[in-house]
Amino acid sequence: MTANSVLKDLHERKQIAQTSDLNALDDHLRTTPRVVYSGFDPTAPSLHIGNLVPLLALKRFQEHGHRPIVLIGGATGLIGDPSGREAERALNTRERVAEWVALCKEQASKYFSDSGSNALKVVDNLEWSAEFRLIDFLRDIGKHFSVNAMVQRDSVRTRLERADAGISFTEFSYMLLQANDFLELARRYDCSVQVGGSDQWGNIVSGTDLVRRASQRQAYAITLKLLTKTDGSKFGKTASGTVWLDSQLTSPYSFYQYWFNVADSEIGNAIHTFSSKPASERAELITQSLERPESRLAQKSIAQELTLLVHGDVGLQAAQRITDALFGGSIAELTATDLGQLWQDGLARTKLADKVPLTVALCDTELAQSRSAARRLLDSGGVSVNGAPVTDVNFELQRNDALFGEFHLLRRGRKSWGVARHLS
Repeated sequence: MTANSVLKDLHERKQIAQTSDLNALDDHLRTTPRVVYSGFDPTAPSLHIGNLVPLLALKRFQEHGHRPIVLIGGATGLIGDPSGREAERALNTRERVAEWVALCKEQASKYFSDSGSNALKVVDNLEWSAEFRLIDFLRDIGKHFSVNAMVQRDSVRTRLERADAGISFTEFSYMLLQANDFLELARRYDCSVQVGGSDQWGNIVSGTDLVRRASQRQAYAITLKLLTKTDGSKFGKTASGTVWLDSQLTSPYSFYQYWFNVADSEIGNAIHTFSSKPASERAELITQSLERPESRLAQKSIAQELTLLVHGDVGLQAAQRITDALFGGSIAELTATDLGQLWQDGLARTKLADKVPLTVALCDTELAQSRSAARRLLDSGGVSVNGAPVTDVNFELQRNDALFGEFHLLRRGRKSWGVARHLS
């Protein structure tokens, strides 16, 4: 691979899973700036951290002078990609998918430059897919596909092998729709490279084949390794669910904490995949972290870098302020918005009436297993409310004593917290 090329960068990050022709692709990217795209189906009102893998890879193409296209699947999102799925997806309404398209477009755009000759282009494949007539689609696109080859794709074959699942014609047709996206982008914007996750290899190669057959031009595929944990589970999944990029679904504090708590065995891959630092700095950071794992240098670095990228300086400052307050013992600097983040998804929580016994709130926030255990904790001096120790077993949480008239931060010992809130 060419020195200082984007492929060299991705190779050093150990991200490349497959390419259609590595040497030819390297030559193709070296000779002149190219148009490169990655697609994202709107399956929720937000993208998630798994989507950051291809998004940041696409961003690196832009940093090397190539023009990125982010495709949001307003059409394919109505169909559902069978890749990686054991059963049929539930179909969403057109209105809901359109709403999610708008949200995902706005989210994806923030990571790229929108000026210059390689400015980001964001498209919705419903723009051209909605215009297709069935007969035209079957004649112009379907004729280039062999069903024999299609059923050998992993996404289809694994479903066909499951007697209790199978695959509908709707999802079977997804491959053709995605391939046609590549053809449309090649014709409209001279796009010649598609980037995606390794689970998309079959769909992407179908696109390169269609571009070659229908337009007599060369197109290239590159897939990225799916980031998984050492136990094989999906990276970006927690006990409470997916880590989203929308602050209303995953708060900046919880987003920061996710990265801060990445296991030592997984932090190397996370740094190489997500950090924008040069290779030498990434390697040094990982080495220092391995030598002093208790410092969590790498975790802290990636937590700061990605929280800043996704949630901006205000979000990062809030996440760090909350972290310092909970793990440093002082809550005086917390704002009402900070407490709202803890209520959203940062701590175990409970709703309050005007007056509620503290023993009840301790049980409801899982700080005590029973009221008798809560009373023993209070007797031993192991509980504080809003930073003040409480030993009275009859203590009640009241709105007049709440932070900002709403919140009570409950603490057991040094590290266990819960939040109670008076809701009107």
